[in-house]
Amino acid sequence: MNILSVASEIFPLVKTGGLADVVGALPPALAAHGVRATSFVPGYPGLAAKLRKKKQVHAYADLFGARASILRGEAAGLDLFVLNAPTLFDRKGGPYGDASGADFSDNWRRFAAFSRAAADIAGGAVEGYVPDLVHAHDWQAAMTLAYLRYDGAAVPTVMTVHNLAFQGQFPASIFPELGLPAAALSLGGVEYYGGVGYLKAGLQAASAITTVSPTYAQEIRTPEFGMGLDGMMNARAADLRGIVNGIDTDIWNPETDAHLAARYSARSLKARKANKAALEGRFGLDRGPGPLFCVVSRLTWQKGVDMLVETVDGLVAAGGRLAVLGSGDAALEGALLAAASRHRGKVGMVVGYDEPLSHLMQGGADAILIPSRFEPCGLTQLYGLRYGCLPVVARTGGLADTIIDANEAALSAGVATGFQYQPSVPGGLYHAITRAIAVHARSAEWTAMQRQGMKSDVSWTKSAARYVELYQSLLAKKVSPA
Repeated sequence: MNILSVASEIFPLVKTGGLADVVGALPPALAAHGVRATSFVPGYPGLAAKLRKKKQVHAYADLFGARASILRGEAAGLDLFVLNAPTLFDRKGGPYGDASGADFSDNWRRFAAFSRAAADIAGGAVEGYVPDLVHAHDWQAAMTLAYLRYDGAAVPTVMTVHNLAFQGQFPASIFPELGLPAAALSLGGVEYYGGVGYLKAGLQAASAITTVSPTYAQEIRTPEFGMGLDGMMNARAADLRGIVNGIDTDIWNPETDAHLAARYSARSLKARKANKAALEGRFGLDRGPGPLFCVVSRLTWQKGVDMLVETVDGLVAAGGRLAVLGSGDAALEGALLAAASRHRGKVGMVVGYDEPLSHLMQGGADAILIPSRFEPCGLTQLYGLRYGCLPVVARTGGLADTIIDANEAALSAGVATGFQYQPSVPGGLYHAITRAIAVHARSAEWTAMQRQGMKSDVSWTKSAARYVELYQSLLAKKVSPA
């Protein structure tokens, strides 16, 4: 079975968040089931140069106003197609915006071109390659499925939503330039609240829809979490399923991780002390008997960082310390920096993102705080389980699906792996933190929880099997052109 995976990011080549981790880890996991996935990504700066066995396999004299070509090759153990379109993608800044963080004004054009090229690959534009199925990820790739639909292609398609909050909404004025028939600008096509919705178009056209946890698949059918698309999600409920993400357990492995000061396993947890000391030094934190909490996150309202800001003083007063790695909303960054200044030696912060440091934080902190208002899946709690860094999480989305709360019954049964709280309850995060501090004082219970968490299967093995089952079910059906 040959799958064309279409996404705007792929680890380790380009990453802004969890999407890249998933897209990079899924192909090797699928390979274990006899599925070959070839990934198609935009040609961001320097990416084409990383390709081995590089070959141009298709060319465009005019792809949405740009000269472009499709390259094929290998990089970081991944089979790749790359859209080489320098005027669209070889730019300073990030994948979606300039150095100041502002979105590129022509993102609609960039990702329409990317999707058009993906649909062309699926339709046979590359000699000798025709995929059995197309799997698109998030709004940047979603128009691939719309183009295939209006091309009359019969290839089965899967649309995976990693976060429904990001939808790719643009004004209706762009529609004439998309190369779609007039009939596509309709409620059953790409039209969305009077404009064009890229994610909505992909969801409308997909043979099947997945999201990244079973709980989130149910949440997005409600007005609270549906982001305006709950009606569509309910209409397509029979085609919607949640498949929880896994992580790359070779990259995230405390026994082999080169980013740690000391490597360890569930049998040698005492070695974590060296990582904790290194982490305290990196963040300028005093040593102390209470737990060291960490946060590795985008600093946004969705991630509940405003609730964290409100809780910092209570966390310190209760005997905890805090290390924060992240960036985002300027006001939240400022509030956390102010907390670090107010609680010197107890709260430390590094603004930005640092992959090696994120590994050290998982390997050295006692617990990781994830106070998200909504979280489709989440990966940091899975890293926490793997590293014995106990997750303290809001009871939502994939956080609810992957963490077993340390209530009395779970502690007695020896199955608890973290601490959950209800995000809508005032003071819920503080209460979860104080519960964690109390258990941390009972070292035998804390160690038992660490070891139980480290036993959790956070790999892609089960999840990849569920994707393969979905692919097989779609291929077994007769897919009729739209």
